[in-house]
Amino acid sequence: MPDPDGLAEAALIRAWLRCAAASVHERRVWLTDLDAAIGDGDHGINLDRGFTAVLADLDGAGDRADPAAAVLTAAGRRLLGMVGGASGALYGRGLMTAGRHVGERPEAGPSDPVRLASTILGGAVEGITALGHAAAGDKTMLDALLPALSVLRSAASDADPASTLAADAAAGEAGAAATVPLVARKGRASYLGERSAGHLDPGAASAALLLRCLATTLADTPA
Repeated sequence: MPDPDGLAEAALIRAWLRCAAASVHERRVWLTDLDAAIGDGDHGINLDRGFTAVLADLDGAGDRADPAAAVLTAAGRRLLGMVGGASGALYGRGLMTAGRHVGERPEAGPSDPVRLASTILGGAVEGITALGHAAAGDKTMLDALLPALSVLRSAASDADPASTLAADAAAGEAGAAATVPLVARKGRASYLGERSAGHLDPGAASAALLLRCLATTLADTPA
């Protein structure tokens, strides 16, 4: 069913953000421990604080009918303002760019969850890449996001959406795991040089959590 104002999609995006907030909160110590090994040791704590603020904004909005693009943009701005370090800037810019991409589409339709996920993730990757200037293999969150986006963009038009979304999340998790042997070329971890190898990148790990939430949320979209 057409959703010209993006209100049905907005409900899905709010559900995704709530799932992301819960997942980050549950794994905040793990994410912080990962960051302690090769970074500043605050990734989980900072990201949890940011998503807690996003959650408060969602609760405060009540029944206000904000369109999908506005929900994403507001969440990005909140993360940008609340999360310290590079991760706040990158996730904030990513969500804000995703919001712009969602808002610029000629039509909206929550019955196509793969298209919605591809639009959100494509915008996020664009924003993160423009700000961080990282690429695949640099041991960053893009190592989880890029494989996931590839799955979405290469999916056949008649593929089962739930299966495609599950494959998308699995690709993100595999991409995150593949950062373990890499030597970091961006961010604080790059200061360690060869010593950064052997550790899971915390940004890729948190990105995989968000990807799993997105896939789970959108897979429940009615056809």
